[in-house]
Amino acid sequence: QVQLVESGGGLVQPGGSLRLSCAASGTIPSINNMGWYRQAPGKQRELVAFIASGSRTNYLDHVKGRFTISRDDAKNTVTLQMSSLKPEDTAVYYCNAYIWGVDYWGQGTQVTVSS
Repeated sequence: QVQLVESGGGLVQPGGSLRLSCAASGTIPSINNMGWYRQAPGKQRELVAFIASGSRTNYLDHVKGRFTISRDDAKNTVTLQMSSLKPEDTAVYYCNAYIWGVDYWGQGTQVTVSS
């Protein structure tokens, strides 16, 4: 069984920065794709950033230039560095890992951007 555990959420002022981390544990032969999604109240979950096994990345247009996703395959971790945060970035952020045809999700971590 694979488990994803996120950390790093919290309250930050507009223009501030936060770093989200996600660690995968369990029996993991290899991780194909990893990503971060978010869901704001009353909205659908959306893909924020994606990193493939070859380190190809893709970002939601609204976060390009402000967020950076990275992964450490030796540690089975994925990180989302967020800067220049805006109130509209407020949401629960979920880590995702696609492993051998199965999607795994973390429990979510709250990010609140407010003055």
